[in-house]
Amino acid sequence: MAASDVTFASIPDALKDVPMFSELRDSDLVRLAGLLHRRRYRKNEVIVLQGKRVTSLSLVAAGRVKLVVTGEDGNEVILSTRGPVDFFGELSLFDDHPLEASAIAMEDSELLVLSREDFHRSLRELPEIAVGLLRALCHRLRQADSRISALTLLDVPQRVAHVLLELADDNDGTLITQPVTHRFLAQLVGTSRETVSRTMSQLAEDGVIAVTRENVAVPERRHPAPAAGAVVQVKRRAIRIQNRARLEAAAGKTLG
Repeated sequence: MAASDVTFASIPDALKDVPMFSELRDSDLVRLAGLLHRRRYRKNEVIVLQGKRVTSLSLVAAGRVKLVVTGEDGNEVILSTRGPVDFFGELSLFDDHPLEASAIAMEDSELLVLSREDFHRSLRELPEIAVGLLRALCHRLRQADSRISALTLLDVPQRVAHVLLELADDNDGTLITQPVTHRFLAQLVGTSRETVSRTMSQLAEDGVIAVTRENVAVPERRHPAPAAGAVVQVKRRAIRIQNRARLEAAAGKTLG
């Protein structure tokens, strides 16, 4: 698979930014890149359904994916999202349990998929991967602990502020450029869209946040095989944190 077939500048270089592969030598990254299979998904397309069994690891090359749990009443709760150079499905590499969440493309997305067999073979040959994977899993456990604490101890406005800070920290700490609707926030914090709308309006009225339109660099997707690393500037609705200290206070940031 040629590097120009994907939106990464090159697959080996991109793998350096994936936590579990960051310690590998360039030659090892090139070998690993040859084991990956490209998959493309349109916005809102289901990648894998809750309750299904999978035997692969998926790396997000471009776009964004949400992991969603659907209750018996049809209500959805978003557990987390995965953006470029992030991954999901890692637990399926070690057990045969069905997935506890569906993976759905939030926008046009491209994945690089590594099979369980190829992962285990690589793990035996490159033990550095295990150390990187453990680091990444520890980070996710801390995030999960923080999210559980927020859902348990904070009221809804505090939870909204907490999630806004998390989303901003995925970027530069002050700007949220990924698509964020009030429904999306409601699914993240476990409340109604109306409640989120009231909270966001109050935060905007208080000068804590502002809804803007920002120029964002995104991969060039107009051609089937864009030039390596090609990006374009687009205007996208964004949320800018104007007063982070006040948002942290609103989130009850003693939770860490």
